[in-house]
Amino acid sequence: MKDALDTGELPTVSNLLTNSHDIRLSAWGPYTKRYIGISHIPAVAEGLRFDLSLFPGLYRRNVLIPNVRWDSGYHPWAALPDLSYFSHRHNIIGKDKLYCDIAYYRVDETAVITRCNFINNTDEVQNLALHAAAWLNFPPKQTNSNELLHMSRVDLPSGSVWVDALPYEELATVHVEPQANLTYDGHIRGEIRADEFVCGVGLEFGQANGDAVRYRFTVPHALPEAVLLLRYRLAQDRVLRLSLSGLVEATIELKGAGMLTTARLDLTDVLAGEVELTMRSGGGTAVALDGFALLPANQVDEICFTPIPWNPQPELLAGPRSGDTLILKYEHVANHYGLAWGGQPSVVRQFLSEDLDWVLRNNVHEHVTTTLTGSGEGHFTDVLMHPITLAAQSECVIYGLVCTGSQADVYQQLAAFDPASAEWEPLFVQAQQKASELLDAKSSGAAYRFSQERMAATVATNIVYPVRTHGTWIRHYTPGRWWDSLYTWDSGFIGLGLLELDTNRAIDNLNAYVTEPGEPDAAFIHHGSPVPTQFYLFHELWNRTQAPELLAYFYPRLQQYHRFMAGRLGSSTTRGLRSNLLKTWDYFYNSGGWDDYPPQVYVHQNRLEGRVTPVVTTAHVIRTAKLMRMASLALGLDTAEFDEDITLLGEALHRYAWDEDAGYFGYVCHDAQGYPAGLLRHESGQNFNQGLDGVSPLVAGICTPAQEQRLVGHLMSKGELWTDYGITAVSQSAAYYRPDGYWNGAVWMAHQWFMWRALLDLGRADEAHRIAHTALTVWQREVESSYNCAEHFLVQNGRGAGWHHFGGLSAPVLNWYSAYHRAGRLSVGLDAWVEAIDFADDQRSMTARLKFYGPPHHAPLVIVSVAASSGYAVTWNGAPVLFHERYPGTLEVQLPTNPASGKLRVSQAASPGTTDDRG
Repeated sequence: MKDALDTGELPTVSNLLTNSHDIRLSAWGPYTKRYIGISHIPAVAEGLRFDLSLFPGLYRRNVLIPNVRWDSGYHPWAALPDLSYFSHRHNIIGKDKLYCDIAYYRVDETAVITRCNFINNTDEVQNLALHAAAWLNFPPKQTNSNELLHMSRVDLPSGSVWVDALPYEELATVHVEPQANLTYDGHIRGEIRADEFVCGVGLEFGQANGDAVRYRFTVPHALPEAVLLLRYRLAQDRVLRLSLSGLVEATIELKGAGMLTTARLDLTDVLAGEVELTMRSGGGTAVALDGFALLPANQVDEICFTPIPWNPQPELLAGPRSGDTLILKYEHVANHYGLAWGGQPSVVRQFLSEDLDWVLRNNVHEHVTTTLTGSGEGHFTDVLMHPITLAAQSECVIYGLVCTGSQADVYQQLAAFDPASAEWEPLFVQAQQKASELLDAKSSGAAYRFSQERMAATVATNIVYPVRTHGTWIRHYTPGRWWDSLYTWDSGFIGLGLLELDTNRAIDNLNAYVTEPGEPDAAFIHHGSPVPTQFYLFHELWNRTQAPELLAYFYPRLQQYHRFMAGRLGSSTTRGLRSNLLKTWDYFYNSGGWDDYPPQVYVHQNRLEGRVTPVVTTAHVIRTAKLMRMASLALGLDTAEFDEDITLLGEALHRYAWDEDAGYFGYVCHDAQGYPAGLLRHESGQNFNQGLDGVSPLVAGICTPAQEQRLVGHLMSKGELWTDYGITAVSQSAAYYRPDGYWNGAVWMAHQWFMWRALLDLGRADEAHRIAHTALTVWQREVESSYNCAEHFLVQNGRGAGWHHFGGLSAPVLNWYSAYHRAGRLSVGLDAWVEAIDFADDQRSMTARLKFYGPPHHAPLVIVSVAASSGYAVTWNGAPVLFHERYPGTLEVQLPTNPASGKLRVSQAASPGTTDDRG
């Protein structure tokens, strides 16, 4: 076998994905972080975003501002995964009594048609208003913040060079922190965002004596007499000495003024060509380096650093029709934007404020002034259409247009737009039908269809811009718009949900979190709980596509990810104890995503992070090693490192973490030398890990039959982990269980998905189905009641809680719905590798080649969902095998013990197939 993958020339997929963390979507989409609507990105790398939000209200009574930061009364309703069409429902009175469905249809890259459908299901005439608010957004200074990043530009005399501090060639520090090769959010190591810096970013370094940064740049023209000018910020009265080498051998002293300043160093002649410059710190304090300039000595005074004043106020230009068109020109965007809104009575107003939430509500009765002022800096152009009279039990549709381009192009598009044209309605009808067809299911899934469509719309439209990673701005799927950062473990589940809608979006989602082989700053993209869900997404992608180009592309990137998690790469401290048990406390407080998981809380409260290991990290890394081993075998590569990880980590869990008395795996304490010293116990004497962490080795697939029996017993027993609404995070029989926690006393979908996959490996059809069926039923009830896609569910009553438009960890409901109720799905456990799969066009037969790598005592289960029809036969390597038809056309196939590899065939039979005796 080979030791490494020969990357050579990969197919087109590599060209599309390499060095990108962006999502391959249109510049138009629901990318806002303020008020829901349609956004346009003028240029992805610049961090600017134009937003248009349409929202309703009652005429001179209220305005329903759809703020994405809290529950503001709108609901994602339908969406195509490419976001060429999406819609939201805005309730005005009650639930479906009086509401407006607002949809956006992308015609092309220059124009989007909007459709506002007001529906009055009351017995009263209603007077309504419709707002169309437009504004320009600027790059944020921090993640999850609306505070603007105020940057500067540098103007240079001819022949000069400016080098930004951040894109350095190499950064070497004396003290290598655990995060050196796993920076947060995939930032460049040392990266800071800072006001007044050129491009708003800089490098912070130099705390220790010997810290060094090296630059390589090109001098286009020889400079007979040159000056090196460093621009930096240093704390007041602090001094830092830098030793320079390469371009010049010298020492320079930086003096702190608490603000940006420059330091000058005169040079001799500088020749044209490629140049290196290394700066080595004398230590004692860190400097925030903006960059440096190399320029002629007699022109030093001509360099100019000019703050870029963000101007949110556009120039309002006349459109082709004075009553219903308008052109906006923003100073910072080359294109113009055009709005058209039909023939309703309307007024164009301007709000000078940082937001609309207070100022618009406060002025809902204002009908004279057209320029209104609120708090803070900002500008919103508001087209107010009112009154819109709607008779009882009636509806009306209002079409609009938003477009971009040159002023002439925009003017022409606005002139050509006819809001009364019959051509618009078929576009929306067809798009809505196409979105609905994404979730076509058999009759067994009919009851879940409505709730699944809301989930699909939420997952597809939970995408924001700008998010910063790897030195640039990107679009990014988020678990909810309150979080606009790169949540690692949530994102794997988002990708699994997207996979049920659009394979390409799932691929993009995975690609956002892996980095190029050898990437020094980030072994993968990390934010939040380091649960390696990307491997599970990759496994599912492979099992769906069997695409060799995807396997070849993702393998080295995931190998790097695994090595860091396993403590094999760079600055990783995960395997820092002598037990071989893993911990990730140096990277995040949360081991498994469960914020208030009792032993985890105890570890932090007592500052035991250096000496106590959870179980879940080791369990998941064993599984990532197994998944990588399967991929290695498929590629003909050596598996030695993965074999070693599987063996050493598995032995460590068995030797140190298993608690025979409790029947759980436990947190392990270590002594001052790093040797294991016993299990972590609660003050009651109970194993402190009677919860999802304690059963997580089921996911690793390393348990003995006796351990499996006990762990599944805990998992599925009422009064322990099982509730009427699914699996809770902590056993209800534990002394530290509480019914009102965030995780401790709640039901979440994510870890249930892991357990469901593990139960397929164990051949536990009934238990696996109970998890999926309960989850789908709980989900259905909540969505139909509230229209919300909840974050988690309370054990007392099964009602949803947490974020109301949650994709992320709730996305597994899409996977269960597809596995049991959509024809054309093959669902397997974590030990299965699908070599080939072929469903007939009519979905009435299937052939698949499968390999299984689980323990020899396992008799795995696969779920084959074909068309609902009578009389199926199932064979494994030509011999009939047991199966149970859970729903019409949904076959739970029980394979023989230790099946290794073979061909699974499902076909219609003249007589009923071989089934087991379950009901």
